[in-house]
Amino acid sequence: MKTEQPTKTAPSYTKTVAFLSLTIWLVVMNTTMFNVALPNILHEFSLKPSEGAWIVSGYSIVLAIGTITYTRLSDYLPIRRLIIIGIIVFGLGSLSGFFANSFLWLLLSRLFQAAGAAAIPGLSMVFASRFIPMAVRGRALAMIASASSLGFGLGPVVGGVITDYLNWNYLFLVTLLVIVMIPVLHKMLPAETIRKGAFDIWGAIMTGVGVTFFLLFISGFNWIHLAVALVFFAALWIRIHKVELPFIQPKLIRDKGYRKILYMSYMGFVTHFAILLVMPLMLKSIFDKNPTTMGLIIFPGAMLSAVAAIYVGRLIDKYGNMRVMVMAHCLLLISTILFFFLSPINEYMTMLAYMFTSFGFSSLSSSTTNEVSRVVNRDLVGSGMGMKQLLHYVGSASGSVIGGLIVEMGGVNYGVDAFRNTFLVLIIAMILSFLILLFYHRQLKKAV
Repeated sequence: MKTEQPTKTAPSYTKTVAFLSLTIWLVVMNTTMFNVALPNILHEFSLKPSEGAWIVSGYSIVLAIGTITYTRLSDYLPIRRLIIIGIIVFGLGSLSGFFANSFLWLLLSRLFQAAGAAAIPGLSMVFASRFIPMAVRGRALAMIASASSLGFGLGPVVGGVITDYLNWNYLFLVTLLVIVMIPVLHKMLPAETIRKGAFDIWGAIMTGVGVTFFLLFISGFNWIHLAVALVFFAALWIRIHKVELPFIQPKLIRDKGYRKILYMSYMGFVTHFAILLVMPLMLKSIFDKNPTTMGLIIFPGAMLSAVAAIYVGRLIDKYGNMRVMVMAHCLLLISTILFFFLSPINEYMTMLAYMFTSFGFSSLSSSTTNEVSRVVNRDLVGSGMGMKQLLHYVGSASGSVIGGLIVEMGGVNYGVDAFRNTFLVLIIAMILSFLILLFYHRQLKKAV
């Protein structure tokens, strides 16, 4: 695909990344707004936590499939066109959700939102990897991560206030603001030529069905769901070795280093989204806090992460991805330990613990994404970023479902032990991720 030379248009790219980050902020805020509204939605529709979690995890599933689809299409179609299509679909889903009066209608509106939202974060990463010079790419990716962190932080605050004083339906109206970004991004994103190619639609379907049934298995441990997932993954594995331009590139799958980056990203998203789901439930069940208070408790940590992400980008450019990945793992491990020991004491300990979570998650997301842009060949950047985003959203869906399921296993009253069991599982997950990081570091040393 023909693109403009980054060195000639670098000044305009900073502004472009800023507006893309603003769009990401609105889209990500849409995710966490519903976390604090979840207790109200559970009560209104008489749902269990594991059932209500599908409002979050179902959204993440469609994001996962949609993201890799959009990034894969970016190998053939202009990024500008795909992002605008995504914003339009997202807006239509938001409008539908405002009128939802049943759980099914609410869920379908959220899934439709996700089908559009999937275009924004993944394609923003592809844009940065394709057009931003390596010397300053870390800062650009950190700005995108900072926007995500800000969305994660403001989402609970905005969601809490709207849920308390209006109703959860009005959360959908907030996200309609993203429509105003269409003319701005149409003007600022670079014009690209269309490249001929065949999109592997059957590979996309196999991936989507396999991921969906895998998450269904996690939510209910129905072995039939696992069997169906494995069948579709096996069929996908056969297909990607037979099709000339498969939906998932086999070169990426065979790359051991790339796979380790994906594992670490997955663990980070599982941890973060499990905490985001469990925190509001714990604050409601243990401390009897309303949605507005929940949002205010979550907000400081996310704001810290949003501000710090700017400096994380500078650290990446100066010291490299490895040191930042180590720092991120340390922060996330500390956060899970703090949640396990201190969060049941009072809500302020929850606030403290989440400050470590949010900062660590933002750092891990920025550094692993920049590492992918460094190690993956330029012609595979779209596919590489797409696969990474796919694992992000599978991780977020897994975290939401697992978090809700473990809490539910603790009994109908959702006591302290039920929440501590969840945090114990997350401690183990982060230890495993740290071990993977050590193996990845050793692999890099051998390569040198």
